[in-house]
Amino acid sequence: MVLLLTTPPPSSSFSSLCLRHRNPPNYASRCGFVRCSSSVQEIQKPPVEGLSSDLRASEPLPPIRAPKRVVLVRHGQSTWNAEGRIQGSSNFSVLTKKGESQADTSRQMLIDDKFDACFASPLERSKRTAEIIWGGRNESIIPEYELREIDLYSFQGLLKNEGKERYGSAYRQWQVDAANFIIDGHYPVRELWERARNCWTKILAHDSSSVLVVAHNAVNQALVATAIGLGAEYFRCLLQSNCGVSVLDFIPRPEGGSPDICLNRLNQTPGSPVAGGKSGGRDTSKRIILVCNGSTQGNTENGFPFAGDHPMNMLGVIQSQKSAELLLDLKVSSIISSPKKACFDTAMTISKVQEAADCLGADCVPRYVELKQNGNLDIETIFQQSKMDLSNFPPIQPGWLNKIDDGLRTKLWDQSGKAWQFLLDEISDKSSEEGVLVAVAHPAIHIALMVHCLNLTKEWLGSFHLDEGSVSVLDFPDGPKGRGVIRCINYTAHLGRWSIPITRSTEDGEEF
Repeated sequence: MVLLLTTPPPSSSFSSLCLRHRNPPNYASRCGFVRCSSSVQEIQKPPVEGLSSDLRASEPLPPIRAPKRVVLVRHGQSTWNAEGRIQGSSNFSVLTKKGESQADTSRQMLIDDKFDACFASPLERSKRTAEIIWGGRNESIIPEYELREIDLYSFQGLLKNEGKERYGSAYRQWQVDAANFIIDGHYPVRELWERARNCWTKILAHDSSSVLVVAHNAVNQALVATAIGLGAEYFRCLLQSNCGVSVLDFIPRPEGGSPDICLNRLNQTPGSPVAGGKSGGRDTSKRIILVCNGSTQGNTENGFPFAGDHPMNMLGVIQSQKSAELLLDLKVSSIISSPKKACFDTAMTISKVQEAADCLGADCVPRYVELKQNGNLDIETIFQQSKMDLSNFPPIQPGWLNKIDDGLRTKLWDQSGKAWQFLLDEISDKSSEEGVLVAVAHPAIHIALMVHCLNLTKEWLGSFHLDEGSVSVLDFPDGPKGRGVIRCINYTAHLGRWSIPITRSTEDGEEF
């Protein structure tokens, strides 16, 4: 087994964001040795390109001729996951029974999709997950060594407490500043970002319209980040749970060049996205949950999603009830809603279920949940007042915010910034250590809020997608003043038979 890894020069700063239009840096070739903890042999590596500080996150991806959807899945729980052992790219860990069950759940989530190809990491835990999900399909699974998990060298095989004891400050840096983490002369996260970028070249070059990729936690994070143009400083900001499913849409541009890319879904998990668990390897008590209002009568009557202040139709009522049930086991501290009827009615449904949740037994007192309206969450008014011709506006689809004019995008961005600051102030003001805030609004404003959470700019608005009735979860392990971690985006499994499929058929050239 040969490891193809690079040894980049030290970099003092990873704070700058990399926009796609920037010119890629020059690269120098290097040659050296690699020692991996899962193998005692020293391996000669061939000359490869070095890394710059922006990790090529801004380099354009190769052009494509037709729309392509890529579905990423992390492997199920492994034996070393269960033991709390650092796996890295070692291959001594296998799926547990729980992990195989998770893989089967993901198989059922994806059973109706017409995948053309499946790429998978050759490591046993991902290979087995891919076999379960791929099932009886005729095409062979394509093993891709660069999809292996992050190379962690001497860390591999250690229990997490052993890593703390043996490596002290290095382990601490791995936890809080992974992009600059160095071990055995290597920068593992920087190397991973370069490898993920190379994987996209291979995946996009494959003659297919719908591709399944089964790999690992860190490499899937890197694949998502490099696709939408984020550098390695975003490691641990885009969560990948065991068997979590993420969906990326690649849309060719008429003029050619790098495709438009939209993160359609992030971390659709076999279990509930609001259940307890760590975020970015740390416990969290502060959380903002974004709930998109359900389908409205205006959607049915006018086709255009901003035609007026309409109440929810029957489908929307069901979607709001399902969202309330999903949040049933949480103690929501407050709900902030857009003043629009569909949003406020959704918020009221969640509030009533929350207040009644503690009264399912005898002699219980209803719990009060604060409910507020905030005008900055009302994005529909901006669209209605716009001079842009919206009569033939396309239905909401991945990347649709790229189609609005820059003036309208700027208004959306400025207003969403005020709404984001209001939400952060609200969750900061909660006296208790735990604080769960629910915000209910139109998908457009929630997309903007997620972009603010990641400290990006309005140019990223078209890089995310949300459906009606969906739920997204933002965690703050360092508190509201710290960096947010996105636990999931566009979760719809709670809607059951009324949900939008996690993937859509690409038969007969149908666009996404």
